[in-house]
Amino acid sequence: MKTATREYLAKVAMDMALTPFHGKGNGLESNLAPLVKPFPKWTVEEADGLWCAAFVYYCCREAGFDIPIRPDECVTCNLAGCIAWEEFALGDPLIGYHKGGDGFVPQEGDLVLYDRVFENREHDHIGIVLEKRENTLLAAEGNVGNVSGVVERALDEHIRAYIRIPDGYRYKAG
Repeated sequence: MKTATREYLAKVAMDMALTPFHGKGNGLESNLAPLVKPFPKWTVEEADGLWCAAFVYYCCREAGFDIPIRPDECVTCNLAGCIAWEEFALGDPLIGYHKGGDGFVPQEGDLVLYDRVFENREHDHIGIVLEKRENTLLAAEGNVGNVSGVVERALDEHIRAYIRIPDGYRYKAG
């Protein structure tokens, strides 16, 4: 098994974003089954329009990161929910958690957690950083209009936090 790296995660995320994954719509049947499969209490129908965090989890697993669907640190829900990624990062000392606007410079393969991108609420979206530019970042995201893709987003108040999973990370229950 290849050692998981953030660089490889960014490559996997780019490939998965351009697949593209999509929910039901525009005359197409959903192809979200691979993203939903790890979450046994969730159906493709329930995931439709709510799958950005599942996309991130799928990319992490495909890149070789060994993370269960619901680490012990996740209080609210499993990693199909954006808030769970924050709980996971805050609860595991091996994972870096950096508030948006604190001067942290994201790198490819970091996760980016957003507030108020699609709805007026916290933790409403998540993606994987592909590239940090001068005033924007390029991210691979799931569920942008119910489709995966590569999106350029401003480095602004919508960025809640960055999560850095260390290269070679393997979850150990505590």
